[in-house]
Amino acid sequence: MTTPPTTPHTPALGDPVGEHRTALTVASGDLVEHARSLLDQGYRVALVAGHDDGDRLRAVYLFTAADPDRRVELHVPLDKAAPRLPSLAALSFPAGRFEREMRDLFGIVPVDHPLPRRLVRHFHWPQGWYPMLADAGDPPEFGDVDGPYPFRTVEGPGVYEIPVGPVHAGMIGPGHFRFSVVGETILNLKARLWFVHRGIEKLFQGRRPADAVELAERVSGDTTVGHTLALCLAIEDACRHPVSGHTQRIRTILLELERLYNHITDIGALCNDVGYGILNAHAQRVKEQLLRINDEVTGHRLMRGAIHPGGVTIAALPDLGRLTAIGADIAEIVALALGNTVVADRFTGTAVLTPTQAADLGTLGYVARASGLTTDARHDHPFLAEDFRRTEHTRTDGDVLARFLVRAEEITYSLGLITSLVQTVSGQLTTAATTPTEPRPGQSSGVGIVEGWRGTIVHRVELAPDGTLTRVKIVDPSFFNWPALPVALADTIVPDFPLTNKSFNLSYAGNDM
Repeated sequence: MTTPPTTPHTPALGDPVGEHRTALTVASGDLVEHARSLLDQGYRVALVAGHDDGDRLRAVYLFTAADPDRRVELHVPLDKAAPRLPSLAALSFPAGRFEREMRDLFGIVPVDHPLPRRLVRHFHWPQGWYPMLADAGDPPEFGDVDGPYPFRTVEGPGVYEIPVGPVHAGMIGPGHFRFSVVGETILNLKARLWFVHRGIEKLFQGRRPADAVELAERVSGDTTVGHTLALCLAIEDACRHPVSGHTQRIRTILLELERLYNHITDIGALCNDVGYGILNAHAQRVKEQLLRINDEVTGHRLMRGAIHPGGVTIAALPDLGRLTAIGADIAEIVALALGNTVVADRFTGTAVLTPTQAADLGTLGYVARASGLTTDARHDHPFLAEDFRRTEHTRTDGDVLARFLVRAEEITYSLGLITSLVQTVSGQLTTAATTPTEPRPGQSSGVGIVEGWRGTIVHRVELAPDGTLTRVKIVDPSFFNWPALPVALADTIVPDFPLTNKSFNLSYAGNDM
């Protein structure tokens, strides 16, 4: 493990606790100093988690950096009777949102937070009840509404509001969008989420690692592989359980297959949103072919049941000839879309997210890469020993077109990566029948980082001495990317909302844990 050198002006980065990871326990009064130092060194806030340790509470801040892969945790013990710590919102926008989430779920108060109102718990949730505390019990009866949600009011001649949702005409999750509009121009948009708090993180508690997979597979159904792999990497990190390169190569094939069927789905849907329905029909045809390949490879169209702690089980490797033909099919769909002047007109310059905005908001995945950022866990936090080339993106426009093109480029990259990996994988398709169950002495922690098709997924786990899970914290890239949608939509027009929303394609389930 490589630990950056420290100076008298740089706080120490703690003791090694896992793969590329150190941990340091700090007093709440020293949190800001340590966080500022890490951010100044190029780290980003990847995760913030509350913990109930029985006699006290604890906040864990995970910072990550690339080149080389580095992960630093700050642990802040807190008095259970008055859990308070200084807010990092002035240093990091994502940290401020994590703090609001932590307050809603654990009652940990971020002092001097610039926007301290509720985030997760809607205003009809009872005051003083924090569902992630060990002694929270069943939710009490909902009482009086704790005031109306403070939507920002935009006033002026001709200004009116358009409410959309939270119930939508489809299978998507619930979300409310409040538009403030003059004519057709959007002056302000507020996205209100967390209509469904599933308590999924608490459902992990007390489970054995092997029994936790079914929950990870259902965090966000279209990201079965991404979330399951992140959980397994975290468990293997906690148990110091080495996994063979052969296993990791097969896992990566599955991860890229998941990227393929989701990206072509989005490409078709974007074409559909500008009236080019025939291309959407062809994209859906290709998606069906890819889902059938998933089923042939793993026995499940969404690839459930393939990845487990310590190993992987598949029935077959994907047929490279069929994937090559699918790649040519997708290339033709993309070329037809880009060659259509209506598509080009609607995509170009629509809902721009500038590089500065993308960086300030901490965006991830194709949203970030379309705005010129290079964040990609496949290269920043690799779990494969092979040194695969970085995906090359030259997109900086940050508009719908850029987000479309990044998806198309990643399909080409994924097909090439799958081809390379299949050629290196032997005939052994089932690995590690035994799963890691023994943590290191004491309560052990592990972190798993995966570049899912939407962006970077992070799971952090803690294991009790008997090997059961005591805490699982999950971060889907949608948590980072949802705030960017209203920013990109400022000064666009209402008819561009469906198109822009699809170009982001954020997960409600991945956000509403």
